[in-house]
Amino acid sequence: MAAATTTTTTTETAMAATKGKIPNWRVTGDWFDVCKCNIPCPCEFAQTPTYGDCEGILAYNVKIGNYGETSLDGLNVLAVGSFKGNIWAGDGTTKVDLALFFDERANEQQREALNMIFSGKAGGFMAEFAKLIGEVRGIEYAPIKFELANDLSYWSAEIPGKVLAKAEALTGPTTPPGKRVQTINPPGSEVGPGGVATWGISLADEADTIGFKWKRKGRSSKHIPFEWRGP
Repeated sequence: MAAATTTTTTTETAMAATKGKIPNWRVTGDWFDVCKCNIPCPCEFAQTPTYGDCEGILAYNVKIGNYGETSLDGLNVLAVGSFKGNIWAGDGTTKVDLALFFDERANEQQREALNMIFSGKAGGFMAEFAKLIGEVRGIEYAPIKFELANDLSYWSAEIPGKVLAKAEALTGPTTPPGKRVQTINPPGSEVGPGGVATWGISLADEADTIGFKWKRKGRSSKHIPFEWRGP
């Protein structure tokens, strides 16, 4: 989808932010991760990671969204991160270090809006999630390819040469055909309360960018739809 045009300027958006006048905004879409943990990832249950630390890739696709008058429909965001300990422990010591990638298709207004939302500066759930972030190692604009099967049988995201995340839905001998393995209201949801996590198994979990480097497969993955709004 081509980047939407808008009459709102970057300067106006920045001035509004500076004055505390964040516009009303809303985004709905799909999120998934692939990570180092065994299935199921204990972090989703607000527990310590399988190996005491976690590394992974988090991918976001905004199906429908707006930041004031700025459309965010169809744009992608991807994060690569790592942390040690239980990120949900609430002790203020466990923080996730991240590299952030925003969709290079975004125009100036959209880039400003994505930065505001995903940094937590625009309020909403990400304002709470931002409290868990330690070092932001870098922010780049990149070509992000995001795919999701309508029946949740697979999902994937890629930044060529830097990041590759692919997974298929978890299944087993007693899983009914076409049904998904799901957790309702997970206590450690990365996209906020009230979600439904669909479990998967990674086919690729690869990163080689901004100080993050690993390559694995066969570990935990999960998909959760998100809906955020602010300020």
